[in-house]
Amino acid sequence: MARILITSALPYINGIKHLGTLIGSQLPADLYARYNRARGNEVLFLCATDEHGTPAELAAAKVGKPVEAYCAEMHATQAKLAEGFRLSFDHYGRSSSVQNRELTQDFAGALAANGFIEEVSEKMVYSNADGRFLPDRYIEGTCPNCGYDKARGDQCESCTKQLDPTDLIDPRSAISGSTDLEVRETKHLFLKQSAMKDRLDAWIDGQDGWPVLTTSIAKKWLHDGDGLQDRGITRDLDWGVPVQKGREPWPGMEGKVFYVWFDAPIEYIACAAEWAEAKGLDDEAWQRWWRTDKGAEDVRYVQFMGKDNVPFHTLGFPATIMGSGQPWKLVDYIKSFNYLNYDGGQFSTSQGRGVFMDAALEILPSDYWRWWLLSHAPESSDSEFTWENFQAGVNKDLADVLGNFVSRVTKFCRSKFGEVVPEGGAWGEAEEAVLTDIEARVKTYESLMEAMEVRKASQELRGIWVAGNEYLQAAAPWSVFKTDPEQAAAQVRFALNLAVVYAGLSEPFIPDAAETLRGTFALQVIDWPEDVRATMTETLKPGHAFTVPDVLFAKITDDQRDDWQARFAGQ
Repeated sequence: MARILITSALPYINGIKHLGTLIGSQLPADLYARYNRARGNEVLFLCATDEHGTPAELAAAKVGKPVEAYCAEMHATQAKLAEGFRLSFDHYGRSSSVQNRELTQDFAGALAANGFIEEVSEKMVYSNADGRFLPDRYIEGTCPNCGYDKARGDQCESCTKQLDPTDLIDPRSAISGSTDLEVRETKHLFLKQSAMKDRLDAWIDGQDGWPVLTTSIAKKWLHDGDGLQDRGITRDLDWGVPVQKGREPWPGMEGKVFYVWFDAPIEYIACAAEWAEAKGLDDEAWQRWWRTDKGAEDVRYVQFMGKDNVPFHTLGFPATIMGSGQPWKLVDYIKSFNYLNYDGGQFSTSQGRGVFMDAALEILPSDYWRWWLLSHAPESSDSEFTWENFQAGVNKDLADVLGNFVSRVTKFCRSKFGEVVPEGGAWGEAEEAVLTDIEARVKTYESLMEAMEVRKASQELRGIWVAGNEYLQAAAPWSVFKTDPEQAAAQVRFALNLAVVYAGLSEPFIPDAAETLRGTFALQVIDWPEDVRATMTETLKPGHAFTVPDVLFAKITDDQRDDWQARFAGQ
């Protein structure tokens, strides 16, 4: 039994996330967690809301709430939506937790003691109207690279260029809109990433089989231009982790907090501590996942994220761990994703364009979304959600293949043999051929799931469903029954057992449908078919009762498709 630690990128607290965010980290991480649990591995799957930084303050101010209250409310909302999409986190934490505050301060103290933090005087933008220094995201203006007039002081969302606030043309305060800005000197702490460049480079080179997307982004940050730069890790904000060296004050840093991108990855570790506390477990319980002196050397740690998060997870967070000199577990594999775009453009919160997680669950159950998103995961390039493709995927894969198979065999059995697995007859060459085919396909499916090849795994799973449909069509028990009822009974028995195999294999993708099939056959659990033949012969024996399920997957009509397309087109 392997031990698998899984984290997905922390969703930011400022609002409900769209489908692109879901498929970019949380959903494929859940797929991998469910698969590994099904194979008998010990899994700790962690995620949390990322609650510090400028956008949290701005979002709270926009709705007229204290930032602490806003974050608590949005955490509860995001946790409920995660549950709605059946994201099987072992713990869904908060970066504002006591555990994260203390761990962040401890890391900073260790980095300072080891010479990896430097105090730097720098010039920052001060707003006279707001009476405060403006952190990068509190400043908006025109991007000097592409001309986008709503670029932020840290990055242009249009062309993705990294910026400094002083780069912006016609800058203004994101708080008040004031242009009465001036540049003043202030002190901040910098993480000396450049001092760890060679170590980081060698570490990345030593990772076997990482996605090209992950390594290419990391290498670009390491080598392009002037190479890896030191990174400011403090901000002039009220909301965040106060700057301290462990439990001690940090002279000269009074009133400052750590930069959100310094404390957010540390929450992965803190989240495990939160999990242990929630379970009433001691520190050993979570440290065995994270500290190599406590047993974590046997853990395989896998991270899931969108490509925009790769630099912080391949460079910033590893630099924090390495520089601390402490025995924390480094990531073993980073599965990164490109972007999911929406119907010819981008998702937009401000314009109400695209499908967000709450609206998605209002119109269809989670399995519909899970299947389509995972089977169209943006692995090798950006992908695009269109309503036509979504309708086709649901109808052709879920309704016409899997749903049709289950419906046909259960309804036919009820009509001819009653709601019990029929006895009589024997499996022959046709059944043996299907078994051999599915056994080979399952091995391929397992290897793809192990490799986190999400789209290819979904295609192989669909092929396994298709094999059952083709068998049923060729065997035609409804015709055989007229002349040889016992042979028809054997064919139905074979197909019913295939449905159980399908439930086990499909659970990571469509857990609700798998649960429906478990209930259909009155099974306590549906295990992964480690041995397909054994599952086929030992699970549903003659006389086993079942019920005919309601429609497993309803087709999406053209009218529904058109209505939703208009509804989510935005302003």
